[in-house]
Amino acid sequence: MNRVKSTFTIKDLENISGIKAHTLRIWEKRHNLLQPERTDTNIRRYSLNSLKKLLNVTLLYNHGFKISKIASLDENEIPIMVRQIALKSNSEQVAINAFKLAMVNFDNVLFDANYDEILAQHDFEHVFIKIFMPLMRELGILWQTGAISPAHEHFITNLVKQKIHIQTELLQRQNEPKQNERLFVLFLPENEIHELGILYLNYHIHSKGYRTIFLGQSLTIDSLETLFTYNTKLHFVTYLTVEPNREEIMSYLDTFHKTLLKDSKSKLLVFGPQQVEINLSAIPDRIELFRSIDAFNLKYFQEHIFV
Repeated sequence: MNRVKSTFTIKDLENISGIKAHTLRIWEKRHNLLQPERTDTNIRRYSLNSLKKLLNVTLLYNHGFKISKIASLDENEIPIMVRQIALKSNSEQVAINAFKLAMVNFDNVLFDANYDEILAQHDFEHVFIKIFMPLMRELGILWQTGAISPAHEHFITNLVKQKIHIQTELLQRQNEPKQNERLFVLFLPENEIHELGILYLNYHIHSKGYRTIFLGQSLTIDSLETLFTYNTKLHFVTYLTVEPNREEIMSYLDTFHKTLLKDSKSKLLVFGPQQVEINLSAIPDRIELFRSIDAFNLKYFQEHIFV
C-alpha cells in the first residue's frame, strides 16, 4: 500500500537528513530540538512534523549556523530563513536538501521556487546531473530502506519528469534539427518503466541539435521493426535500470541484434546501471555501451566523421 509514511525511527531521520543518530540524540537532549514519542519498549518514534523540522535545522546547520543559535530561534523563524537560504545558495547539497524538504511537505511551490532559482544560475544539464541525479539516487535508497514512502518518491520523480518535458519542448520549438544526419530512436525495453534516464537523454540529444523519435517505456523488439519503413539507418538508444534482468539481458541483446541490427546499418546504444550484467566479451556487433554522458558526447557529438 502506498500510504504516506507518518512516523519515523531515529535511523530514518539519520538516513534522510545525513545527521548521525548519536548527534541527533545530543541535539535532542541538550537543545530540545526534537520531541519524540516512545513506544512501550522505549523506542523513539518521530512524527512527520519532527522530520520537517529536522530538515530545516539540517539545512541551516550545513549552511554554517551553530546548533545553539538554531535552537534559540522561534519556531516560525526557521522555515523563513530556510527558504531564503535555499533560494540563494550555490551549494548543490543545500539545493538537494531543499528539494527533500519540498518532498516531505508535498510542496510543489517550494520545489518550483528552488528549481527556478538554480536554473537562473546554471543550465538545465547542470541542474539534472549535479542535483536531480544525486537527489534521485538518495531517494531511491531511502525508499528501498523504508525511510520514505512510495508517495514521497513518486511526488518528486514526477516533478523532475515535468521539468525534463518542459525543457525538451523548448528545444524542440527553438532548434531546427540538423538535416541528413543521424536519427536517434529512444525507447525502454519491455517491462522497463523507469523513465528519467531516457527522458534526459532525449533532452540531451535535442540540445546537440539532432532529431529524435521518442517512444517511451516498455517496447517489444518486434514493435521497433516498424521504424525501418521510415529510415534504415537508425541509432536506437535505451536506458536499462532493472530490465532486462541478469538472466535475460544477454539473450535480449542477441535477439535485438538478430532482429534489428544484423542486416541493417543501425546501432543500439545502451545506457544505465543494468550494464553491469552484460558480458563484455559476448556483446553482439553494432551494440555500444555508455557509462556516462561524457563518453556519449565524445563518441557522437565531437567527432568530425561518423561511421
